[in-house]
Formats: sequence, structure tokens, C-alpha cells
Amino acid sequence: MPRVANVSHEISLPEGIGATIEGGLVTLNKEGNSLSRNFTHNRVTIVEAEGGIKVHCSLPRRSEKAIAGTWAAHLRNMIKGLDEGFEYRLKAVFSHFPMTLKVEGNRFIITNMLGEKVPRVAKLPWTPSEVEVRIENKTDVMVSGADREKVGQTAANIEKACKVKKRDPRVFQDGVYITSKGA
Repeated sequence: MPRVANVSHEISLPEGIGATIEGGLVTLNKEGNSLSRNFTHNRVTIVEAEGGIKVHCSLPRRSEKAIAGTWAAHLRNMIKGLDEGFEYRLKAVFSHFPMTLKVEGNRFIITNMLGEKVPRVAKLPWTPSEVEVRIENKTDVMVSGADREKVGQTAANIEKACKVKKRDPRVFQDGVYITSKGA
């Protein structure tokens, strides 16, 4: 199979978003908010182009082509996060024992799940300025922020804390589950 001469992904920056590239560190800014990510590879480069950012690789191998596409997707997610933000919605589901949900500092506490005496705790590893976790209507949980990976990991931590062990998961379906992912 013949090699492609070059791979180039051009990502346009919307109005109000600025970009700085220093070495492999790309920083995007909008109204005081900023996201940074380090992109380093010896063959794939990121440069500023007119009105946006360009991910480029000359004579790429299959892996380098994949890396260029992945980096372009990361940059688009960073732009979308600064522009619109990401929000995951979770729902607490219970059949008999009513659960209570609380956010205390960097911990998400689930009390009375399946009638357990000891509350379950999910870690919230980022500050509320990076990822905001709020509870609405006692059973709905909203996780929102600009960084897609941090928002998704926080939602996964909450869902994982409610995993039912030593019981049939088809019968005991109590827990906090992700219902929607998106902007």
C-alpha cells in the first residue's frame, strides 16, 4: 500500500478563543478560563495556522497517522469544552431503601444504599472550579466542566462507588448510573 505524502488536520478556533503553543504544550484560553495539554512526538507537530491550529506529519506511518487524528480530536474537545462545556447526568435508582446523596469537599457520599450502615464514598479528585458536581431533586446528579476527561472520570468514580458486590446485579439494580453524556 502506498504511503500518504502528509497528514494535516486543521482545527479552526471560534471567536474569543486564543491559543499559545510552546514546545509541545498547547494552551487554549477564553475569558479567563484555560485548558493546557502536552503533545510530544518526534514526527507529529502542532503549529499555529491562520485562524486556528494545524496538526501535521510528513510521510506518516500508520501509528503516526493515528496519533495526528487523536491529537486533533483532543484539541477539538478542548475547544468545545471552553466554548460550551461538558455535562454528564447521573440518576440515583433505588427500589426499597431510599439513598441520600451529598457532596462534601472532594468527596461524594452515598448513604443508605441497599440499607448499608456504612456510607459509600466516591473521590472527586478535582477542584469545583475544574469539575462541578451538584445534586438536583435528591436523585439527579449533574457533573459539568470544561475538560471532557476530568468530567467523565468524575462521573465514572461516582458510578463505580455504587457497584453492587456479592449479589446478583440483575436483581439488585440500586445505584447511581450515567444517563446522558454531552454538552
